[in-house]
Amino acid sequence: MSINRRQFLSLCLKGGVSAAALTSLQLQALTGSTNAIELGDYKALVCIFLYGGNDSLNMLMSLEGEQRNLYEKSRQNLAVASPIALNTNSSFAGGVGLHPALAPMQSVFDSANLAFVGGVGTLLAPTTLDDYKNKAVPLPQHLFSHNNQQAAWMYGREKESLNNGWGARLLERLNQQDQFAANISLDGTNLWQTGAQTKAFSLNKSGISKVNAFGGYQPRTEHVTNIMNRIMGNTNHPLTGAYANSFNSAIRNTQTMNSALEAAPELITSFSDTGLSKQLAAVAKAISVQAKLSTQRQVFFVSMGGFDTHDNQLNTHPALLSTLAQGLNEFNSAMNELNMADKVTSFTMSDFGRTLTSNGDGTDHGWAGNQIVMGGAVKGANIYGELLTQHLGGPQDTGRGRLIPSVANEQYFATLAKWFGVPASELGDIFPNLRYFNQSTLDFMV
Repeated sequence: MSINRRQFLSLCLKGGVSAAALTSLQLQALTGSTNAIELGDYKALVCIFLYGGNDSLNMLMSLEGEQRNLYEKSRQNLAVASPIALNTNSSFAGGVGLHPALAPMQSVFDSANLAFVGGVGTLLAPTTLDDYKNKAVPLPQHLFSHNNQQAAWMYGREKESLNNGWGARLLERLNQQDQFAANISLDGTNLWQTGAQTKAFSLNKSGISKVNAFGGYQPRTEHVTNIMNRIMGNTNHPLTGAYANSFNSAIRNTQTMNSALEAAPELITSFSDTGLSKQLAAVAKAISVQAKLSTQRQVFFVSMGGFDTHDNQLNTHPALLSTLAQGLNEFNSAMNELNMADKVTSFTMSDFGRTLTSNGDGTDHGWAGNQIVMGGAVKGANIYGELLTQHLGGPQDTGRGRLIPSVANEQYFATLAKWFGVPASELGDIFPNLRYFNQSTLDFMV
């Protein structure tokens, strides 16, 4: 059910939300007044969310010299003994080592299809250690809290009265919200894909979705069908009418997606039997039929859990990183096979980094971390942002090795959004804290 501008503002006021509290982007998206943007070629973003707070600083480490000594003293029993030397386009003091569990990613990095963005975290303004101690600048709310920091990464800003994810905001700004296949999740409902006028279409890992209520046990199917027929027959009531429209739309979308996927080409690339690889295989399959779905832009969401490594980190974390690296390597191969590598960019997000100090068996909630970005449009074989010195008690340590980010996650997001097609002049409306930083975007995309 669509509403006009006057009706929308009336509902806001009745609900205690003033028009002044809304950004121009929210008003545009919710009232259908956005200006058309010429998109040109197809592009897709694939978000890989690592739930729990990945110890991403331990994905990259120095190889020698003072930086290596600081790393070993800080990481204690968690220091990686035999990292893989990376050949980076930029030089870094002490060299750069890759966690050996990420070995499948080395060839992708060397082919310049993968880069790291270092020192990233939630920031509202550039922040020094003195700023942090003296509260001289605004700080993100609820640092080190799983739920709140997950939300901050998915919203792309601090929580406010009307919340929607930055993945959804990109689609709405580019007038793609009415294309159900533009917004696809392999992990159900999430904040990143939920917007004012769009929500994610859930796709099964097998690549084919089903309306479960209409399959399986016959008596149940008949019972559900009878109920739905009664609801559909009473569309004069606003609630039942809206539900009927939503339900019918879901069925049509599922049938459209299934029809397209049934004609998908068979890939030579083989995907592993892990949960992440299965999700990425389904994403690859959906991308292979995007022309049949008439979408110019798509955002996908996949996820992994288990990164809250308070204990048993020496065993758990390498296994997680191995699964991540294998999935990324396979997905990169699939995109190359489909000739879509230049049009698809994958990237990681996580709750936060972790402490440099060991708690004896693992690490606790931290702040800054490193993120991965992959695709043919990535300026790969390099590290962007800042490769933070892992220095316990150093100039960025707020305590126990919780390092202050040098790059705001909004700068990271804005770089992806600009590549996706959002005009540079409008990035600040989507990511409002960019105005406090010297540069809105980084340089890791072509």
